[in-house]
Amino acid sequence: MTTPHAEVILSMPGIGPILGAEFIAHTGGDMSVFGSPDRLAGVASLAPVPKDSGRVSGNMRRPRRYCRRLLRVFYMSAQVAARCCPTSKAFYDRKKTEGKGHKQAIIALARRRLNVLWALIRDGRTFEITAPPSPVTLG
Repeated sequence: MTTPHAEVILSMPGIGPILGAEFIAHTGGDMSVFGSPDRLAGVASLAPVPKDSGRVSGNMRRPRRYCRRLLRVFYMSAQVAARCCPTSKAFYDRKKTEGKGHKQAIIALARRRLNVLWALIRDGRTFEITAPPSPVTLG
């Protein structure tokens, strides 16, 4: 890939040359088009939209229009990162202990990774793996 953000994108665990190229192809390589990570998450269908009517509130659904390929990039990278990256594995395990199913936990991880990738591209720095914080014991 020959784009200014190639090194940053490829530094994320779970995003290799193929998924990185798909990400660049579907975003155009210019993040300013989206304006915010929330807008990008909406395009990738990682941000649910409300489906409220009348007295019913709190129902969320997938947007009608979204980029399936962009969703695939983040979903597949989250699948790999949940097994290989210690930080992502800790986040995935936390979501599972909260009672979420596998698919819900992976989608939550994909959204988290989208936000991290956005911040890395914005700041122009590469991903660095750090150990997840250990629980503090009192006593």
